[in-house]
Amino acid sequence: ADFSLRTLESASETFSLDYFTDATQTTTTGELKQAEVVLTTIWEPGKKTSGFGVERRVTNEWFPSFYASYTRGLEGTLDSDFGYDKFQFSARKAIRVGGLGTLTASTEVGKTFDEVPLALLSPVPGNQSLFSIFNTFSQLNFYEFTTDEYASLQLEHNFGGRIFNRIPFLKGLNLREIIGVRGIIGNISQANIDLNRPAFESLLFAEGDPVTAITPSMIAPSMEPYYEYSIGVGNIFKVFRIDVNFRGNYNFLPDARKIGVTGSFGFYF
Repeated sequence: ADFSLRTLESASETFSLDYFTDATQTTTTGELKQAEVVLTTIWEPGKKTSGFGVERRVTNEWFPSFYASYTRGLEGTLDSDFGYDKFQFSARKAIRVGGLGTLTASTEVGKTFDEVPLALLSPVPGNQSLFSIFNTFSQLNFYEFTTDEYASLQLEHNFGGRIFNRIPFLKGLNLREIIGVRGIIGNISQANIDLNRPAFESLLFAEGDPVTAITPSMIAPSMEPYYEYSIGVGNIFKVFRIDVNFRGNYNFLPDARKIGVTGSFGFYF
């Protein structure tokens, strides 16, 4: 359990967190003061460790991990602005698939109750970096989708060299074939859109463009699940991994990135 008191505002002059502060929607602010209590539990059955405290080390693998969180916003506490409830649950498991390698599966669901500013909603985790990061969407821009309820599934399969080891000139390189697919579906209420209209207008419309009615399908992947997939090669020079990522749908959105390349490096034994 933990308690926090935060003041949030945009660190960028070009990115808005403005929301309406009155019922007549005439006054806006981009600053938020928020007190919260968060209750979190993590269950990892079968996990074994050695040592104590921060020196503890995991000594096995293949155990599942379950995460659950409840957040309560405390309106009025220390001048906090909003009262709300948020629930999140996720599960992750690596599974041996016979002689075909390892499948890592991750799923997450979440819901935010009541109307809150953009800073307290659940943006779909886009990834505009050059690094392959599990549980993010490599072809989504930051804040391209924002939700107050969502469900996601990510699958990544590492064949462990089962294919490359059968190709003569690649056999000795000890390369690893990796494929992945990621999908999410979510929604945002019209009430949250109306509260955050100044911020969403700056995201959706260029300066000078006419402002039209904003619907949930313009903000969240509510029409159909957004998905993307990737093909990767790992263990390059023993330490590098390269992924080519493809965007599956919602290509009609402005600045949609249909294809991209990400990578990572590390020592794995």
